[in-house]
Amino acid sequence: MHSQALRKQTLKVLTAMEQAEAPDEHRAALADVVVVLMSAGMDFYFLTPLKQAKAGFVIQQSANLGMVGVQQLMGGVIRNIIGRMDPPALLSVCGSIRSMMR
Repeated sequence: MHSQALRKQTLKVLTAMEQAEAPDEHRAALADVVVVLMSAGMDFYFLTPLKQAKAGFVIQQSANLGMVGVQQLMGGVIRNIIGRMDPPALLSVCGSIRSMMR
């Protein structure tokens, strides 16, 4: 789940990369979108259900703190991996993201 604004931004980046002569010029934008999508997914599938379960303040704060750490670590990993991909691999990632947005 993601906001309409995130959907619009994601589609903008995917389209730019798919239509570019040199898709690798859009690596940073793709990495940024992937990081934001990851964060949105973690929030939707983990943090929101935890809140709905009324798990308690300490548990929710621990989960929030843990997710911040995970997001920072994974953000670096994602940027590193996408930064090293060649154009066909980048376009494959775009295709996968686009297929999940339907």
